[in-house]
Amino acid sequence: MSLAIVHSRARVGMDAPQVTVEVHMSPGLPGLSIVGLPEAAVRESKDRVRSALMNTNFEFPARRITINLAPADLPKEGGRYDLAIALGILAASGQIPTESLKEKEFYGELALSGELRPVIGLLPAAVASTKQGRSLFVPEGNAKEASLPQEAKVLAANHLLQVCAHLNGAEQLPQTHCSATETETHFNAPDLKDVKAQHQAKRALEISAAGGHSLLMVGPPGTGKTMLASRLPSILPPLTEDEALEVAAIRSISGQDVESYIQQWQNRPFRNPHHTASGVALVGGGSQPKPGEISLAHRGILFLDELPEFDRKVLEVLREPLESGEIMISRAAQQACFPARFQLIAAMNPCPCGYAGDSSGRCHCTPEQVNRYRMKLSGPLLDRIDMHINVPALAPGTLRSDTGEAEASQSVQERVITAREMQLNRQQKANFVLQGREIETHCALSEEQHQLLEKAAQQLNLSVRAYHRILRVSRTIADLDASSSIKMQHLTEALNYRPSFNLQPNAKAVSI
Repeated sequence: MSLAIVHSRARVGMDAPQVTVEVHMSPGLPGLSIVGLPEAAVRESKDRVRSALMNTNFEFPARRITINLAPADLPKEGGRYDLAIALGILAASGQIPTESLKEKEFYGELALSGELRPVIGLLPAAVASTKQGRSLFVPEGNAKEASLPQEAKVLAANHLLQVCAHLNGAEQLPQTHCSATETETHFNAPDLKDVKAQHQAKRALEISAAGGHSLLMVGPPGTGKTMLASRLPSILPPLTEDEALEVAAIRSISGQDVESYIQQWQNRPFRNPHHTASGVALVGGGSQPKPGEISLAHRGILFLDELPEFDRKVLEVLREPLESGEIMISRAAQQACFPARFQLIAAMNPCPCGYAGDSSGRCHCTPEQVNRYRMKLSGPLLDRIDMHINVPALAPGTLRSDTGEAEASQSVQERVITAREMQLNRQQKANFVLQGREIETHCALSEEQHQLLEKAAQQLNLSVRAYHRILRVSRTIADLDASSSIKMQHLTEALNYRPSFNLQPNAKAVSI
């Protein structure tokens, strides 16, 4: 038979659409043409495949060979189709049985010697093919990554000859198993007990972790803002199996090592980009769109230190992802949607020199300089940050006088996990993603509480968005107290996390 069909998959954002490799041989002058919108790396595969077949003692047919990568309107890139193309040629020329290619998918880049090299972004393809019940043939370097989905049937090989021997029935490839849940997890995040004093900031960090709320810390240099943020991962609930698979898939398509991530399978990501990062670095992009920092922080933390030092246009790109939990990147050739459900933690100084309000008089910034510095942050962006706290400078001798044993991350994490489980049992989601009627149902207030909140909203000129965010934070504080309803003390504490500490020139303090 002069026609062979081999299955593989493309990589488009987080999706892995099916690609059918059709190989046809016909009489005529010897030649090989690839159709189906192939990029340069795919067009060059004909030379890699020819050399690989000849160097492994297979016959390269001296016939007219046409290779169609269907669907024709889907761009194809990379060397992931090399193995599928080579097997299609061998099947169409009768060197391997065509029946052996059914219910299987093939991935791998071929070296000229016939060795198989790993490819980028294989995990989404493994997830999709496993759902269809197909076996995957992958390079040895992709074996653990492709085995992460439960019930995945993965066969790994180092050479084209091994794959052909398996398809011919001469030698069976062993099935690869990799259960991330059975792998010993290593967690080396710093412990919260290292932070002395700053009890209000640690309380805010616990609330932020319990409800998944975004947090802005404002204070002079050296007060522990970065130290606090770096310890947030140690008190967050571990990732679920599905969430960990999402995080691994993002690492896979961005070209990062997935095998090393397996050792930290349930640990939430912590991304800390430098303030010189561009907008594309944060949200992703490129001619072939790839994830940015906000997607790499999916299900984890995006920490922006020295927040006003970021370019204002760069910060504005965070507005939509903070609300929607995803980012759509549009290019002329294609669109790609990446998940971006991250927890924003930010830190900043109160003025350019950092010592505004300090009793020592070290600050010499003029009001105009302070105003210009603070106005680098737009109102709409600040409105999307749930909690704003002040991290004051510690008095001399505080570290020595605070001799009590600080609470360790493990005990705080236990309370956070308990509160998060209450949320999942009540509404099947964390508090920070509650919307519309869900807020009315799960964040109900008494008449007295409504009057207090409306008074605060009027004095602080709060938007409806800020109003709802206060309700969500109140619900989280109530969950930490194991309360079925929001009490007055929960609401008043939530209000204390909202006034922005005069970040805006006309901000007011609410009187309760």
